[in-house]
Amino acid sequence: MLYTCTRDHNEHITASEAICRGISPSGGLYVPESLPHYGADTLAAMVPMSYRQRAKKVLGDFLGDFTADEIDACVENAYRDEKFGGSNPTPLHKLDDGTYMLELWHGPTCAFKDMALQILPHLLSCSMKRVHPDRTAVILVATSGDTGKAALEGFRDVPGTKVLVFYPCDGVSDMQKRQMVTQEGKNVGVCAIEGNFDDAQTAVKTIFTDDGMKRELAENGMMFSSANSINWGRLLPQIVYYFSAYCDMVASGAITMGDDINVVVPTGNFGNILAAYYASQMGLPVHKFVCASNANNVLTDFLNTGVYDKRRPFHCTTSPSMDILVSSNLERLLYQMSGCDDEKVKAWMHDLAANGVYTVDDKTREAIEKAFAAGWCSDEDAAHMIARLENEKGYLCDTHTAVAASVYEAYRAKTGDTHKTVIASTASAYKFPQSVLEALGEKPEGDGFAMAETLCEKTGEPMPAPLKALQDKPVRFTESCAVSGMKEAVRRLSGV
Repeated sequence: MLYTCTRDHNEHITASEAICRGISPSGGLYVPESLPHYGADTLAAMVPMSYRQRAKKVLGDFLGDFTADEIDACVENAYRDEKFGGSNPTPLHKLDDGTYMLELWHGPTCAFKDMALQILPHLLSCSMKRVHPDRTAVILVATSGDTGKAALEGFRDVPGTKVLVFYPCDGVSDMQKRQMVTQEGKNVGVCAIEGNFDDAQTAVKTIFTDDGMKRELAENGMMFSSANSINWGRLLPQIVYYFSAYCDMVASGAITMGDDINVVVPTGNFGNILAAYYASQMGLPVHKFVCASNANNVLTDFLNTGVYDKRRPFHCTTSPSMDILVSSNLERLLYQMSGCDDEKVKAWMHDLAANGVYTVDDKTREAIEKAFAAGWCSDEDAAHMIARLENEKGYLCDTHTAVAASVYEAYRAKTGDTHKTVIASTASAYKFPQSVLEALGEKPEGDGFAMAETLCEKTGEPMPAPLKALQDKPVRFTESCAVSGMKEAVRRLSGV
């Protein structure tokens, strides 16, 4: 299977090349030239498989230049039982007869990003050996909270890599910040920026395509790559858990093979829900994708109107990983929905960069509206949902998952849609103890660890061991810079 670019149809590269590059020289994103198709027989064969077996099947169908042994090693190393607390890293929790939480946060950093970022380093290492055996990959990451720690942990001391993470100084929770600034490893670097996630993400994409920076790295035996979901090697593993959830529902008798389900995802950068959409294009039976946003509801407006307008106030919310106004992975959906029209996508992305707004054509808008529903909720709505799920269902969730549950409730009330539904639960509640405690009517006191102890006493849910271990770790990274200083920070942190 070869890959092409959302902004340049003339590019045709291997999976290894796409993973190494992360982003095209044109600024576009790599997408497969075609998708494998899974019929009912293929899905039925996946039902009795383990998660790792399902992952090997899906990855094998996309990574045409990888050997079976390489894929086997990547999957086995990434999803070891001890990393995820068992053989199924993405268990389903039944809320009621029609609604299931797909818990994606049982990995080492307690967020859904682990599902991709535990395997990406292995995929990248294999790719680099094949494509650039003499280079060190400099992994440049902009994070709104969870990607940063998951990338740092995934790439920690991986030979032939350096990982540099930029996070908004006032845009992550105390626990998320603690995870990053205490990160161990000889090849890691962390820097706060004086701005929001969109500022960091835009600067990272600019640095990626800066010919001067690329030349400087090359002279020092390095090259840029990405751990953000602009990298196909990061997005691909996320497709697996939607197939796995469906197979688990069939195995449990919750649905019959062939039944449509709904998928609800809290998202800011659009990668997580895009993975579910790709799964549907491969044959996963999905009735509707429900895109859930917080007050930074640019995706809600776009999916409902076809107009993407980032010219709006930026809100710092209790679901900070979704505090995003420029959703990079939406570009891949636009490419798919426009009939793979790279010229249209290029024009829309130019309009976004130049004017802060673009409008898709009617045909593309209608295709999007057919597949997607969208809604948003306030911090207050999310807090009410946290309290209701805890009090009525005995289920403790974080702020991002609460956004999804609230938006889904509104969608169901509006449409009457009764399809069985999977809600992506994206992080442990203990990553946001202050907001969760406030939602439960408690007055948070002390630091994040004291709040976590109170949350445990309140709910009886134990604090995940990886978060608990942070309390005694020394802070390693205290550096911060203006957005304009990020390029120099990259030089400094990478040793150029």
